[in-house]
Amino acid sequence: MPSPNIWSDEWDEASDEEWAAGRSTRLPRGAQLGATVYEIDPGRTSGYYHFHHGAEELLLVLRGRPTLRDPSGERVLEEGEVLHFSVGPEGAHQLLNRSDEPVRYLVASTRPSPEAVEYPDSGQLSVMAFTQSQLGRPLWDIRTLEGPDE
Repeated sequence: MPSPNIWSDEWDEASDEEWAAGRSTRLPRGAQLGATVYEIDPGRTSGYYHFHHGAEELLLVLRGRPTLRDPSGERVLEEGEVLHFSVGPEGAHQLLNRSDEPVRYLVASTRPSPEAVEYPDSGQLSVMAFTQSQLGRPLWDIRTLEGPDE
């Protein structure tokens, strides 16, 4: 089987869900490092605005001019631009495609397990792990966070 290619138009996954990033292909990965190529159509997003508690991410814009939303606001990215998203609220991010052409980008990240991801717009938290939960499957759950007075 040939190795995945970042310029291929054959995709492992495709979704029209608001939380998903359109089309994606997982690249070779190890126990601690992984990468995925994504493509989002005009008018779509990379998924919800979020930040990780365990995974650092490195994003490389391969094609197109996506708009980055992060804690400092929004700005248009250029092809070839490389960004690092740290853990915690300061690493929150989302890509939006406000252009007329598809946007293609690669994300490489550490792969901690367990991991927790927060979604500031909805106040939700997802937790996941590669290990089996007490339910006999890998852990994956999403909850709405409550403030200290709730």
